[in-house]
Amino acid sequence: MKGGIVSYQNVSPTEAKELLEGDAGAVYIDVRSIPEYEGGHPAGAFNIPIMQRHAVGMVPNLNFVQVVQAHFAADAKLLVGCQSGARSMRACEALVAAGFTDVANVTAGFGGSRTERGWQALGFPVEFGASDDKGYAALSGDSGA
Repeated sequence: MKGGIVSYQNVSPTEAKELLEGDAGAVYIDVRSIPEYEGGHPAGAFNIPIMQRHAVGMVPNLNFVQVVQAHFAADAKLLVGCQSGARSMRACEALVAAGFTDVANVTAGFGGSRTERGWQALGFPVEFGASDDKGYAALSGDSGA
């Protein structure tokens, strides 16, 4: 906590896996783009991108916080990951600012960083494609039309 303001914590991919296994209420939110998520993600992860790929490149997903709020309570235990930890850090900041109180940044994300191995390199369970209920199209109500 910084000056009474609720903050987020940082957890390693190993700590995130342990939290997911030990706390039935914990959820992993993968904030990478839809194609990145579909190319492989932590098993059971929800996909709510903080940035989306458009013709002009990667642009902020203006509905990010709204979609998270529509599916998770403000006190839900959210483990937020991306590819290497940068986008998830921004996502955690946005979620804390929106009133979420139990948010953790998965520091090395799915792919890892220069100093830490990510979820995939550690050999943790991975799924591919978009699930019917955890992919962004289902969560955002966007049928792609």
